Amino acid sequence: MMKPDFSKMTRQELRAYILANREDDEAIAALIQRGNPNSPKFPFPKNDVDLKEMQEILRDKLSHR
Repeated sequence: MMKPDFSKMTRQELRAYILANREDDEAIAALIQRGNPNSPKFPFPKNDVDLKEMQEILRDKLSHR
């Protein structure tokens, strides 16, 4: 069986393929590499003030789990 081209599949198509072919590690890796387009993006801290702000954000997120 020939594997599909994962780079040409939409996220939903790739997810459906993985659900049907759960043993395909290559497909799972392709989905993981894409990441979640809805996840928040945080800029890399450029100075100490930004770094402290990022640390506070992470502390808040971890404490609310």
